[in-house]
Amino acid sequence: MSITKNLQHIKSTLPENVTLVAVSKTKPVNDLMEAYNAGQRIFGENYVQELVDKQPQLPNDVQWHFIGHLQSNKVKYIAPFVRLIHGVDSLRLLQEINKQAVKNNRIIECLFQVYIAEEESKFGLDEKELSEILSSEELKKLKNIKLVGLMGMSTFTDNQQQVKKEFQNLKAIFDKYRILKTENCELQTLSMGMSGDYKLAIDCGSTMVRIGSSIFGSR
Repeated sequence: MSITKNLQHIKSTLPENVTLVAVSKTKPVNDLMEAYNAGQRIFGENYVQELVDKQPQLPNDVQWHFIGHLQSNKVKYIAPFVRLIHGVDSLRLLQEINKQAVKNNRIIECLFQVYIAEEESKFGLDEKELSEILSSEELKKLKNIKLVGLMGMSTFTDNQQQVKKEFQNLKAIFDKYRILKTENCELQTLSMGMSGDYKLAIDCGSTMVRIGSSIFGSR
């Protein structure tokens, strides 16, 4: 199937309140343009250098999401244009994003990554760390970021019950903290679910799914 047909099929299965991020890492610009011409405007990249290379080659109305593990020293490269940073897993990283956003006279939207999987290879905050940052005085000082939600990655397993439990856990954390509304924090987006488990994630309350291989084919 073509990228266009894949996209149309996936979009036909998504509820209206769910945003589709097309995960385009390692894919050539031609593939992204085919998705763009089929109506897709939100693309997610995992690697800073690849994102910086692709950004000027696509139309200006593309929303770029950074969905990989972001190192503080790389923030400056994507700060001029990135729309949403998914994987924020420390206050230090958030402070660096804020610093670079100030330099670019922008407010950058961010998601906190919460660790829900039973795998050591995943990044993220546990609930205690999340709570501490959300209630900290340091967070209130950051005027050029906006925390708009949470994201999480489930364990890579065929055990659907385990994945469901992890998604439900993240949804419960999301519901608990979304009542906190401050100038730079209003949690509305819950980003969970990828090609293999996005339907389950939506059933568990996801409002944003990150889909790559089901659109572009496997790497």
